[in-house]
Amino acid sequence: MPVNRIYLDHNATSPLRPEARAAMLAVLEGPANASSVHAEGRAAKAALEQARATIARGLGTAARNVTFTSGATEAANLVLTPMVQCGRESGPMDLLLVGAGEHPAVLQGRRFAAGTVETVALTPEGALSLAALDAALARHAGRRVMLAVQAVNNETGVIQPVREAAERVHAAGGLLVCDATQAIGRIDLTFATSESDFLFFSSHKLGGPVGAGALAAARETLHISETHLRGGGQELGRRAGTENVAAIAGFAAAFEAALRAGEAEGARLAPLRDLAEEKIAQIAPDARFFGRKAARVAGVSAFAIPGIPAHTLLMALDLSGIAVSSGSACSSGKVRESHVLAAMGAPEKEALRVSLGWSTRDDDVEQFGMVLAEVVDRIRSRRSVAWSPALQRAEPGSADGP
Repeated sequence: MPVNRIYLDHNATSPLRPEARAAMLAVLEGPANASSVHAEGRAAKAALEQARATIARGLGTAARNVTFTSGATEAANLVLTPMVQCGRESGPMDLLLVGAGEHPAVLQGRRFAAGTVETVALTPEGALSLAALDAALARHAGRRVMLAVQAVNNETGVIQPVREAAERVHAAGGLLVCDATQAIGRIDLTFATSESDFLFFSSHKLGGPVGAGALAAARETLHISETHLRGGGQELGRRAGTENVAAIAGFAAAFEAALRAGEAEGARLAPLRDLAEEKIAQIAPDARFFGRKAARVAGVSAFAIPGIPAHTLLMALDLSGIAVSSGSACSSGKVRESHVLAAMGAPEKEALRVSLGWSTRDDDVEQFGMVLAEVVDRIRSRRSVAWSPALQRAEPGSADGP
């Protein structure tokens, strides 16, 4: 068992980056209510607007188009509403299309009526089906449609065809909302490269603190006429509540660090991901990898080992000092069946996810392979004994019995 724990669950939360910690501590030195007009309030406001400018610059939009939230879930709840207008004179949206593999924040967090939401299928490799999207847009020709789609799937790491989807949706007169939570710093994602109308994401996936996120619009003419949180006039009236300036400053610092690492970080992590998969395949030649034939981000691998439930493997690894995740982990900390695997048509109900990030080192993957081999051997040995034909035939109390 390793002396120190090894963390391979960056898709859930990435450890706090040093840059983010330093930015937060600088703000925490004094009171930080950005709505106050005194010197301390003005200093907080300056830090807030500097963070807003950093996020806007990285996405390729104006600073006033960035709204800070408590995270990606709140951002999704804010933007997924019929009351999004392209200019003040346009009417509400008629229909929301969502990819079948979207995060629950999108699948459940919308403010559209149930009868105005439709799911778009995935391909067997886990990407949004453009053929299914074309069919949906044709069925709803003449209606104002919003499509919500991830840039990168959180369970499999599969890169979604956001730009191609945006071209189709825009040709039909609709809008595209992109969940960029798993994509920032991993792929080149801006408003120009994705052609999205809205992008939203969360701080803690980047190595920033939990409790901060952002919703950004491509242009000022995109207007949400029905806010989600009402109260004061913070965030240009789009989101009430005193801003968490320290968390937002850490968020912006982590965002900047993730973009700066960019392609070099991907080039570093891709061989480590491949090494992890090579070790998994050596340990369990019958292991199945999900989305492996599709374009994926560098640090993510989702797999299943036949005969060993993902949650069993997850707990055994955890007890041996390795932190990984089931791609289907829900907010209660339990494990449920994966809707992503179901949408891909996979017979498996659960997958184990290894997700690497800025703090992952070569030794971490080597140690993961060693521990996984021990854990799989132990689980299979126990199951072999428990289900031994001799034991099944043995009479209670006999020499061959329990």
